[in-house]
Amino acid sequence: MDAHEIPTLDPQPRDADGHGYVDFLASSKLSVGLAIWPAGSADRQKPHREDEVYYVISGLGSLRVADEDRPVKPGSLVFVAAGVEHRFHDIAEDLRVLVFWAPPHTATRET
Repeated sequence: MDAHEIPTLDPQPRDADGHGYVDFLASSKLSVGLAIWPAGSADRQKPHREDEVYYVISGLGSLRVADEDRPVKPGSLVFVAAGVEHRFHDIAEDLRVLVFWAPPHTATRET
């Protein structure tokens, strides 16, 4: 078993906008991380080689995936296919987001 208490995770280091990310679970087929985007911050991520599922734990904002926008709030779950442009925007309340990656995320790439 590999168990974690998500509320105690604090993604460090943070960038100049306060965005942080930490990978905290990995297997040969999947990895999971926690991302934080503070209210008003900019999401500068680039498309990834992995499929992703975002699950919003807390916060309010919007997520643009390719040419679609959707509001996100606690409980929102969004799939983003590998290689697709995407970013959070209009972040009104600090976002805490679980990120599920398949295949596993490689820590050297930006999130």
